[in-house]
Amino acid sequence: MKTQTQVLTAFKTPLEAREFDLLPLADGEVLVKVTCAGVCGSDLHMASGEDPRTPLPIILGHEGVGEIAEIRGEKADVDGRPLTVGQPVLWNRGVVCGRCFFCTHGQPHLCPERFVYGIHRGCDVPPHVNGCYSQYLPLDARTDIFAIDDVPPDHHKTLVTASCSGSTAAHAFDFFEPTEDETVVVQGVGPLGCFMVALARDCGAGRIVAIDLTEARLQLAQRFGATHTLNIKETSAEERREAVRDLTDGRGADAVYEAVGKAAAVREGLGLVRHGGRYVAAGFGQPGGAMEWDPFADLVRPDLKYVGVWVSHTRHTRRALELMKRRLADFAQMITHTMPLSEADAAHDLMRRGEAMKVALEPHE
Repeated sequence: MKTQTQVLTAFKTPLEAREFDLLPLADGEVLVKVTCAGVCGSDLHMASGEDPRTPLPIILGHEGVGEIAEIRGEKADVDGRPLTVGQPVLWNRGVVCGRCFFCTHGQPHLCPERFVYGIHRGCDVPPHVNGCYSQYLPLDARTDIFAIDDVPPDHHKTLVTASCSGSTAAHAFDFFEPTEDETVVVQGVGPLGCFMVALARDCGAGRIVAIDLTEARLQLAQRFGATHTLNIKETSAEERREAVRDLTDGRGADAVYEAVGKAAAVREGLGLVRHGGRYVAAGFGQPGGAMEWDPFADLVRPDLKYVGVWVSHTRHTRRALELMKRRLADFAQMITHTMPLSEADAAHDLMRRGEAMKVALEPHE
């Protein structure tokens, strides 16, 4: 059996259409027919050579939903229910060993053997097809799989962001969940930030301030629950700081969640938090620059709780899915374009120009 793919062979060059022979499955492995692959901002960074982890050549794509085409032996979903051919599924993007210190101490996302489809394994690593920019994708036997047959078929595509931005946002809220009437700021309301807004609303936050430079994204953030918006193009950093202070009797926000991945955003965000507040940085999927900071003034004297969030794991994907299932119509708005897999380069260009929030690629035209 063969599969058509889009392959990154060199940085800053067009993807190449390539056909691969699919290897026979090993016991416990699952072959999925990819019905939708999400284009993530990380894909763009990798294609541009900004992510030092990227092996070449590689099939990009770590966000995917699909249908089971083949199962070797027996395989159950995350709830222990046997999976069957033809069943619609979503899978956790990361695969871990399950044996190391981190896997056995509640931090599997830090597993030193962890790999992510479409990020860590190039085409030279069997089974060679290791990313979602493909008609078919073989899933390692250790992959955690979610059955999504309780979701209407026209919304399967809606769920494509669950295991990446949704899961990372859920991980961020593991550390600090806003309580009723607290004020939250979300810096950057792309997919990750919109999930953060939705989670803050789900937690009952009183005021949710969304900051971005795109009006369309700010409007979508309002749909997810933002009560106030600040457009970077229309305000200065000082004006944004004063706006947050005005909402909080001069204190600053109780919690600020960063979803930008740039050091400059962190530098500004630290000035938006009240004394005793929380700052959660989750937007760095790759290096995003450096900044100067004063440990006394920025961390110790304000008694700030500052946390970095690295990726996610299965329980976070579960929380993201549960949230999405309650708000399918809203999350469907996140996918602004749907294109065939053969137009993956055009999809990348749309996102680079800021004309798309999220592009969904459909491998089967």
